Amino acid sequence: MDGYRQEPVWDRVTRLWHWLLAASVITGWALGEFRTFSIMQWHIYLGYCTGALLVFRYVWGWAGPAPVRHRTLLASLRGMPAYLRRIAARRPSGVPGHNPVGALSVIAMVLVLTAQVVTGLFSEDDALFHSGPLASEVSSDTVVMMTGYHNLFARAVLVLVGLHVAAILFYLVWKRENLIVPMLTGRKWVRNDSTGDG
Repeated sequence: MDGYRQEPVWDRVTRLWHWLLAASVITGWALGEFRTFSIMQWHIYLGYCTGALLVFRYVWGWAGPAPVRHRTLLASLRGMPAYLRRIAARRPSGVPGHNPVGALSVIAMVLVLTAQVVTGLFSEDDALFHSGPLASEVSSDTVVMMTGYHNLFARAVLVLVGLHVAAILFYLVWKRENLIVPMLTGRKWVRNDSTGDG
């Protein structure tokens, strides 16, 4: 591909984390949305799994390689105006790591999922006689409030996942940039003149 070079960008740990989180969130959401008495406990287990993956991501953002560090994501956001001005161009962005829109997506997803997991710890489902492990430690009013937020954040997660899939399709079809393959192989097409600012 003229003007581009292939570079290793996503390390194995980050790629494994990404797919484990996707599986945990999608399965946990489905079990929560279509819950029955017999599977509700699995929804709770997947909440623990998602929570553990999020804790790891926060740590990995400090200790991991440059493309996944918190400061890299935040720095990428500064390039948002310039990136949005040329987002409609029919060519791969060729950004090493997350482009500014991708960085914003990661930040939003991690924060919303964190809120989803935390509220789940205090939530209750009276109909199925299940509650989060910390629901008994707070007042009934707090449980009701947390349950409401937990349901709200579940819808927010669904919206973010939908936007994520839509963005992948937009980049694949319009910008001719496959974002899935790099998350499998670790290697990504990067512009020769790229400075990492999007």
